[in-house]
Amino acid sequence: MTMRGNKAALAAAMAALAFGGCAAAPSAAVNAPTAPAEPLSVFGHRSVLEFGPALLAAKNAPPGTVVTASGGVPNLWAAPDPALAASVGGHAEGAPPPPNPGMADLAGNAETQTLRMSLKHPDVRIVVTTTEGLYRIVARRSSGIASVADLKGKRIAVFVNTSAAFYLHRLLKGAGLGEADVTIVPLTARAGADAVIKGDVDALSTWEPEAERAALALGDNGLSIQPKGAYREIYSLNARAGTLRDPAKRKQVVAFLRELLAGCRKAEEDPGEMQAMLAERTGQNLELIRQSWHHHRFPCALPDDLLDVMVEEEQWLAKIDGRPPRDRATLSRLIDPSLLREARAR
Repeated sequence: MTMRGNKAALAAAMAALAFGGCAAAPSAAVNAPTAPAEPLSVFGHRSVLEFGPALLAAKNAPPGTVVTASGGVPNLWAAPDPALAASVGGHAEGAPPPPNPGMADLAGNAETQTLRMSLKHPDVRIVVTTTEGLYRIVARRSSGIASVADLKGKRIAVFVNTSAAFYLHRLLKGAGLGEADVTIVPLTARAGADAVIKGDVDALSTWEPEAERAALALGDNGLSIQPKGAYREIYSLNARAGTLRDPAKRKQVVAFLRELLAGCRKAEEDPGEMQAMLAERTGQNLELIRQSWHHHRFPCALPDDLLDVMVEEEQWLAKIDGRPPRDRATLSRLIDPSLLREARAR
């Protein structure tokens, strides 16, 4: 552009300012559509019932705003294997599922896994506890088990380094025992239930509905050990701190939490629809899910003792890892209550 052209452009701009900055924009710019926001991606493992409130919240959210997939806290930093992340919920019935959602914006897991992942990713944040799992030990009476103390010397199936393993740790500790006093058989929840049913192990520490499946199969030979106040799983939705700082994503998260609050009420008061969704998603028998439902609570809150539990779990995990435990102040930064406050305020 020539000097004369520059001066002409400057004069035109000053003229527009003189009229209050109201120079007409080209019609194409005025009518240009706003690019749609990427849907909020919410992950929870396909096999767990604890994800129920999030699943219903995704279904009831405005169409196209939320997508759910199978996964957990690790997917806040890495997309899952496409074969394992088939999307479910959050889209119209009969419509093709949405594309692979990539990395998670929100991811569900017990607090144990949040602690483990936060060693490498200290930017993880717990934003809401959707579900509390009321764990139990399912044991074989024929193995001579009538109490926690009788677990000494027995073979116990458990998914190691999980909340179920911490539950076993807490029960053994309360009876003056430790993991060295039993034989830990590392198995997944489903495989552990199969093992205790067949008699390959003496007891099982796991979540529902596998604990219920084992108890029903054992019948009179089965015993549920569930001391009050020992420990309950604290299943929460987690996010990256960077996601929560992004104004657009934060708005999406807060909107989803509002739907989630309604989902938790449904889980407590009228869980039929949620149970049917979980039966389809997990492949578990619907009646089995119904029978095990009372082993859960659905607070949609941040429990007052969440940090206390995490401090104790951190010491347990640190001993397993052979490292020094992090202090309470460090762990407190992993909890962000601000999103839940905003959702409730609205």
